[in-house]
Order: sequence, then C-alpha cells, then structure tokens
Amino acid sequence: MRIKYYSTFIFLSTCFYTAMGAVPDTIPGIIANNAHPELISKQFAFTEGPAADKKGNIFFTDQPNNKIWKYDTNGKLSVFLEKAGRSNGLYFDAKGNLIACADEKDELWSISPKGKVTVLVNNFGGHRLNGPNDVWVAPNGGIYFTDPYYQRDYWDRQQPDIKEQKVYYLAPGAKKPVVAAADIQKPNGIIGTRNGKLVYVADIGAGKIYKYTVNKDGSLGHQQLFAEKFTDGFALDNQGNLYLCGNGITVINKAGKEIGHIDIPESWTANACFGGRNNDILFITAMQGIYTLKMKVKGGE
Repeated sequence: MRIKYYSTFIFLSTCFYTAMGAVPDTIPGIIANNAHPELISKQFAFTEGPAADKKGNIFFTDQPNNKIWKYDTNGKLSVFLEKAGRSNGLYFDAKGNLIACADEKDELWSISPKGKVTVLVNNFGGHRLNGPNDVWVAPNGGIYFTDPYYQRDYWDRQQPDIKEQKVYYLAPGAKKPVVAAADIQKPNGIIGTRNGKLVYVADIGAGKIYKYTVNKDGSLGHQQLFAEKFTDGFALDNQGNLYLCGNGITVINKAGKEIGHIDIPESWTANACFGGRNNDILFITAMQGIYTLKMKVKGGE
C-alpha cells in the first residue's frame, strides 16, 4: 500500500520505534551472526512489492515514480521497466514472468523477462477493480491477489465500483478471476506456502492475519485467525515464520507467536521477500530506502 493513506498508523508506529541495537540476538537461529539491516539505496519515493526470480535477483517497485527496479545478485541496481502501471505487489510465475498489481488502471499484469506487458485482468464482472495490491502465485500457476481500495491521486474516480474488498483467484489459463475469499474487511498482503496448501492474508482493516486452506477449486476456506497483528506485506521463511511489515519487521512463528523484532530506521516498512543466490537474503522495502539482511533461514516453507 502507499503510506500516505495510513499516516495515523505511521505516527503510532514511530512512537514505539527504538533505535537499532542488538536486534539479531533477539531472534536466535534466524538471523546470521553479527548481521544487521544494511541500507542499499535511498533514492526512491516509496518502495514496495519485492519479488525474487529463480536466480535470486530481486525486483521491486517505486510506485510514485512508476518504475520497477532490479537489484541483482551482484548488488547492482538498474531500472527494469519504465511506465510500470503504478505497480505495487509483484511475484514471479514458474515461467519467469513477473506478475504485477498495476493499479494505475486497476489491472493485473504479466511482464515477460524482456519487459513485454500482457494484461491478465482488468475487471471483475464488468466492474473496475478497486486496486490490486499484492499477489501470490501458487505452485499450480493459479494467481491470488488482494483488491483493497486506497484512493489514488492519479485516478479519475473518487469511489469504488465494487463495494466489497476481496481476495481474487485467477485459475491457470482462465480469462476471468473468481472470488477466493470475501470474509475480510480490507485485504492487503498475501503469501502462500510452497506446497500450495495454505495462504496467509493480512486484513489491514481489522488489524488481523488470517490463515486459509486452499480448496480444490482454488477458493480459500476454513478461515483461521492466525495473529491479531497489523501488517502491510509479509514474507515467509522455510521454518514457517512470517515476517510482518509495518513498524520495522515483526517475526512470528508458525503457531502465531511473536518471536522477535527487526528494527529498520524508517517510519514504515512496506514489504519484504527472500532472495539472493542462496535464497537467504531478506530484502526489505521501506519508504525511500531498500535494505538487505543476511539470514540463517531461507525463503519459502
């Protein structure tokens, strides 16, 4: 999400902010020895949507400047795509295409490795989507995306066409999405397990995280309250720990219990993902900056 729409939450989070100290010691076995978040660059307007390709290169968005950037495994920064549809959340599919929540015109895109854009979804039932925000691609190729409403200053509308804010599913080969989950106030971050059996959704409106099982038809069922935590995006490691973004990064284990906190010297941390050659670098988008943190764990479960 864009931070300007949650300035109240930012103020509250900064009231509780503490300076970076011996944070790694609070999460033994997860963060690499003597590692701390390292600032890579602070040249952006608002960073979001990090996603790693198969080689570990990380792509992320600078939404206000309408660009998608690449941070490669050699530490080089470059612009991958100009005129990026004001993309927010990103995720790679198995073919190496970058799936993007392009909310300039409220669409879901597939971007080829060479930067060719294909519009996958541009409406639901003939109605303009609220604004695709975050996305996860299941092992079978099905695509889940959240559709909250955040008024953008570049839109030509002042209210949503669809009153409800839902999670949608685009089945492999399908042309139209279906509702995956509607029992939620304002879905934001979304991620699933590597085996495709569980999906986590951040309800930023309720300040809760829900866990769902994936039904045979791709819909999300058996909603469980996983944690009463306010979060934007999140990442998942191979031990089942979730990394919640907002006031730095809060780490909770697979039982929903908080096990530690990673301080980031920014007023807001929007999202995170694992990448790097060994899939053991936590990449963090935080306002104007991007950060990396060497981990003992790897991405995915």
